[in-house]
Amino acid sequence: MKKQVSGADDAIRDIPDDAVIMLGGFGLCGIPENCIEALGRSGIRRLTCISNNAGVDDFGLGILLRTRQIKKMISSYVGENAEFERQLLQGELEVDLVPQGTLATRIQMAGMGIPAFFTPAGYGTEIAVGKEVRIFDGKPHLMEYALHADFAIVKAWRGDTMGNLVFRKTTRNFSTSMAKAGNITIAEVEELVQPGELDPDEIHVAGIYVHRIFQGSNYQRRIERRTVRLTDSRS
Repeated sequence: MKKQVSGADDAIRDIPDDAVIMLGGFGLCGIPENCIEALGRSGIRRLTCISNNAGVDDFGLGILLRTRQIKKMISSYVGENAEFERQLLQGELEVDLVPQGTLATRIQMAGMGIPAFFTPAGYGTEIAVGKEVRIFDGKPHLMEYALHADFAIVKAWRGDTMGNLVFRKTTRNFSTSMAKAGNITIAEVEELVQPGELDPDEIHVAGIYVHRIFQGSNYQRRIERRTVRLTDSRS
């Protein structure tokens, strides 16, 4: 099976309207920049996006929010995106806020083939409405379902044409789990090499999970929020 494709537009070519997609990254760290831009160009509509966050107003998933291509977000943190807030408050966007640990585990369970699990997180809050509750060791737990996607889109540091992926430091975040939870997994990489060039002991996602891969370009690696200490004018 040939997995290498020519670029982002080719990789996302058959994502239809109303698709459920997962996008790796944490804040703006390790997001699939090229594929998000390609989705913006594609005009695909009514997407359900599973991502830890919603990017910022002019970058990351903020691009797709600005063009109104997202109908629903399943996320745990969305505090840096004013357009997200506006659409939410105006009733223009469906939002399912999930505790971060629960979100990560729901994705992991999908990759492991486990349909559901129980967690104490969220009990007694709005998150618990309509969910089954069981008692374990005297403590109530909510039943949460595994979270699958039609397409999982991730960005890695290095990869080979067989789809094996290596992430650099914290950029692996949600991506290693998401790569295993999509019916079709798309990977963009900073460096694409031939099979055998990656150290087997350093591979974080095996190529069996990856269906399409390409070498990306022009990565900005932006910082979500830069905080600096004010300089004392007397010094």
